[in-house]
Parts: sequence; structure tokens; C-alpha cells
Amino acid sequence: MKVKIKTYRKKTEPRRIHLLLFTLFSFSLFLVLSFIPKKEIQSEVTITTPAAEISDPSPPLEKSKKTIRWGMTLTDILAPYDFTPTEIYDLSRSVRPVYDLSKIKAGQEIRVYTNPQGEVVSFEYDIDEKDYLLIQKKEGIYTAEIKKIPYENRVNMIWGTIQDYLISAVNKENEGVQLALDLVDLFAWDIDFYADLRKGDSFKILFEKKYLDGKFVGYGNILAAEFTNQGKAFQAFRYTYSDTKESDHYDFEGDSLRKTFMKSPIRYDRITSRFSYNRLHPIRKVYRPHYGVDYAAAVGTPVQATADGTVIFAGRKGASGRMVGIRHQNRYETQYLHLRAIVKGIEKGVKVREGQEIGYVGSSGESTGPHLDYRIKKDGKYINPLAFNPEPVSPLRPEFLEDFKKVAQNYLLLFDASLLVSSCSGDSMTL
Repeated sequence: MKVKIKTYRKKTEPRRIHLLLFTLFSFSLFLVLSFIPKKEIQSEVTITTPAAEISDPSPPLEKSKKTIRWGMTLTDILAPYDFTPTEIYDLSRSVRPVYDLSKIKAGQEIRVYTNPQGEVVSFEYDIDEKDYLLIQKKEGIYTAEIKKIPYENRVNMIWGTIQDYLISAVNKENEGVQLALDLVDLFAWDIDFYADLRKGDSFKILFEKKYLDGKFVGYGNILAAEFTNQGKAFQAFRYTYSDTKESDHYDFEGDSLRKTFMKSPIRYDRITSRFSYNRLHPIRKVYRPHYGVDYAAAVGTPVQATADGTVIFAGRKGASGRMVGIRHQNRYETQYLHLRAIVKGIEKGVKVREGQEIGYVGSSGESTGPHLDYRIKKDGKYINPLAFNPEPVSPLRPEFLEDFKKVAQNYLLLFDASLLVSSCSGDSMTL
């Protein structure tokens, strides 16, 4: 396992103190890596086999890679290899029980392997980011199977402090936007990253980076993370059950980070109006209750259902403009007002999932500009969305709590150990 550590040198400290701190860090890291359960490491870091699984590697095969263009068919791909229409038809028919080759998509890569005589021995087609189709010719017959793309997962760690935006803080640690968005999604139920973020907030992230043929291709799982927001620390630890192999993130007490409701239904610019029992109406110029929170956002910004539920209203409703109402479990209801448009298929009686797009920000009804008026009811009574604290879902199974805490504690030790060398060097280290 490789851990990338960012450190910073203080020139005024004696060199021997640096050496002592480095020794303490190395010893702490050794202890952490020694006591992390092997089954946890195996579940998160996978050593994989080469992509092409050819039964007879001799003589060497020639590999040709192509990116499928729009409108390209299997005939276009195999024509340069002297496949006849009949052979292409037979190949497609043989493979169809495993995968329909008529569904190949533009932008995906296909790799063709030929022997020294120029005959196609096998080829691979990337179905998506996780799976690829392997077709091999054995004794004149083509066989097919769907396999996992053999990524190499490398474990890295970064930490930083917010000066303005989370993305810029992550970029400063030489990591990409997607890692920042993954962190936002992880803590989305507890932290509103568009309203709660403050200068001086800090984060630590232990995460996987995926490599293919030695090249970085994307981010894997966040194994552990800590985000301190306005002085309060939020923690997340990934845990995989040994029996079901299912994984999720939990806090140190074993409560799921996922809640019954998302913190916010959209990514917004700012809050323009809060929940109030006596607000001056911007159009009618009279004081009346405002039972929701107004999130200013650009026209067309996607609006998501904040929890699983059933649509009870979708359409125009007077001053509310285009609106969607959803009924949820435990006698809750949410409303989404002033939409520009409602997603096709969102209508009364339809079940929706948490995070599913249901509409787009607009300014329909009595509205002075594009925004979303988001409201929550419980037992028919409006409650303040910003003060709402939903319950966590799917807590850790009790029989795994002791093992989980050992894993979480080891991650915390790794976080703490990193601070021992934060003043030793400005260079990166790979252990």
C-alpha cells in the first residue's frame, strides 16, 4: 500500500528534531499498517491480472486499439481483418447470450489481438468503467465473457485547509475536482458545502487512485475522511462486511453517514430567504409566513428529491408555479416550488429515489427571480428545513461493531501520525 504524504518544512527547527519526528512517524505508520486487518486491506486494494487472458501466449500477439466513432458498427471494426459478413453474423450470434454487439457505443475502446499470420485471436470491448467484454477464438469457435477491468488501486492521503472553496483546496494538494465532489457527496447529509463552509475549515482524506497500464484513470473509494466545519469534526470510515461484501461509510460509533433526507435538494449560489412565520412578501408587499427556504441558482439547475418517496403532486399550482410534492415515510412530505420544468415521467403516483432529478430551477408563479423554494412538512405541519436533523439509515450491524472500530481506529492513527511530520519537509513521500 502506498500512502502519499504532503509535508511542510519549518526552517527554524533543528535538524535532529526533524529526524526524531520522521522516526516517530515511520514507527507509527508501521504500527498502523501492521494492525490493519488483512481482510480489510484485501477488500479495498486489489492486485489484478493482465487485461488479455490468452491461453497460449506464444507466439506473441499484436495489439491494436481503436476508439469507436459515432455510427461505427462491428462490420466497420472487423472489416480490416478480412471478416466476411457471414463470419461477423456468426460471431455476433455466438456472443449474443453474453452481450449484444449491436449495442457497442461511440467513445468506448476496443482492443484487437492478432497472431503473426494476421488472424484475430481475441478482442476486448470496454462496456463501461467497470466491465469489459472478452471474446476469444478457441478451436475455431468464439467464446465470450464479461470481466472486471483490471485496475490497480493505489492508496493516497492528503489534507488541507479551506481558504475559499473546497475544490481549490483539493487542487492545491495536486488532486482533481472529482475527489472534492466525492468528499462533498460523502458528507452531504451533515454539511451544506454551499452555505456552511468557512475559511479555516480543514479536511483529511485517505483514498484510492485507479491506474490502468500505469496511467491514472480516476478515483476509487474514499477509505476514511475527516472534515472539520466551523470547529465541529465529521468523520467517515469505509467498512466492508466479510459475509455479504457490501460496503458503506459510518462514523466512529457505527452510524451510517447516509440520512433519511439529503441536506439540500440542489447545488445553489446562496440562500435568499429563510423559513419565517412573518416575512415581507417580495411581490405582494405584505407580511405573511414563508414556510420554506429559497435557494438562488441558475435557471435549469437540476433539482433532486431529498428522500425516497411517492409523488403526490406534479404540475402548476397558483403562486407556487410549477411544483412537485413528494410523500415520504414517517409522515414527511417535501415540496419543490417555482420550477422551470418538471422531469418527464414525474407525475402523481410515481415512486422516486433519494437524489433522483425531479425538475429544474426556474421562476414560475409569484417569483422575482430564478430560485427553488424548498419546503418540508411533518404530520401536515411545515418545519424549518435548515433546522431539520434527519435520522441516519442502516446503522452498522451490531455483530461487526468491534471489528469496525479496530479498522476505524487504525485509520485515525494514520491521520494522527501524518501530523508528526507536517513540519519536516516540503517534499512528497511515497511509502
